[in-house]
Amino acid sequence: MVMAWRFFFLGIPLLNPNPKFPNPCSFSTSFLITKTPKKHKPKRPKPDSPRTRPVTPDSNKIPQFESLLDRDATFRFLTKTKEFLSKQSEQILPLDDAGKLHRELGFPRGRKVARSIARHPLLVTTYRHSDNKIWLGFTDLMDQLLLEEKSIMEAVEEDRVTKICKLLMMSKNKRIPLSKIYHKRLIFGIPEDFRDKIGKYTDYFRLVIEDDGKQVLELVNWDPSLAVSALEKEFLVNEDKVKKAFKFPVKYGKDLGLEENDVKKLNLLNTLPLVSPYSDGWKLDLWSLEAEKYRVGIIHEFLSLTLEKRALIHHIVEFKEEFSLTRQTYEMLKRQPRTFYLAGTEMNWAVFLKDGYDENGNLIEKDPQVLFNEKLYKFAQMQDEELSSEFGEK
Repeated sequence: MVMAWRFFFLGIPLLNPNPKFPNPCSFSTSFLITKTPKKHKPKRPKPDSPRTRPVTPDSNKIPQFESLLDRDATFRFLTKTKEFLSKQSEQILPLDDAGKLHRELGFPRGRKVARSIARHPLLVTTYRHSDNKIWLGFTDLMDQLLLEEKSIMEAVEEDRVTKICKLLMMSKNKRIPLSKIYHKRLIFGIPEDFRDKIGKYTDYFRLVIEDDGKQVLELVNWDPSLAVSALEKEFLVNEDKVKKAFKFPVKYGKDLGLEENDVKKLNLLNTLPLVSPYSDGWKLDLWSLEAEKYRVGIIHEFLSLTLEKRALIHHIVEFKEEFSLTRQTYEMLKRQPRTFYLAGTEMNWAVFLKDGYDENGNLIEKDPQVLFNEKLYKFAQMQDEELSSEFGEK
């Protein structure tokens, strides 16, 4: 009897109690979100590797220096695109070609270049060429800025020649491959066309072509007035400051029972005198204390010649043969935290010359090129309407 009633009710279609809405049996639920959206998912911690592991522990980090590296990453596309397009004959490039040049233009691999272009509408733009293709080029404002930069380069040309001379004077054989100076020219503010101007300064250096075709820049005359390091100049002004810049502690047994003041005096005797980066320090025993003093002085002077008193380790290692640097450069710099600060990750870290910055992380002395770069970065963050309003207020 129960089974009969069950079949009876199963045979009768269910009535919809609310005829204004569709039958729930035929209602689709495909629109419902059954998975957590990616933006709401908790971010996975980055795997611990030299690519992500900070070179300086969080407890010892100086945020102002770390933020400068973040700024470099933010404007990498702008700086690289500016350099690459400036070399093109008409300073333009087909957008299709630009999309394949992620390394040269500085945008992330696998991303569309248009996304990076859209971030700097006042400086770079796209337009349809007469061939009906989309091209990448500079805006009128960027063209004006490039002319301004060119005039700055002309005004500081003698200073850049001095920098090149000092680099040659520090080098082991007073000669450096031309390609190395060219590839690292931006950190010193050396212009793109400096190779064409070498003939103007034959009293300072000359171009030598070796048997294998390599072009080498060679010092012609030694200038004693240039063979004075930034540390030596500072020593004349503030002797105590220079004495505290480096520390080369003396190893001694605890059974000596030295007091703290005695240890400081002993360490100072071990630290001074320093070895000039313009001396023949490369002849010293490679692992001697004097040789380490020499290499520390070389890096200090190298950084003092840069525009922003800092450089990536790749920039420094590029000259390892010329400056007699060893594989222990990282450990050597970490032993001198009073003077050097290491920022970034273990795979790609930078060295800051702490004396070049104030307590707020600002450069104490700003080269005209640095002031221009800051101006460029300001425009890079603005939109069209912001530019109009700023000039409107003025």
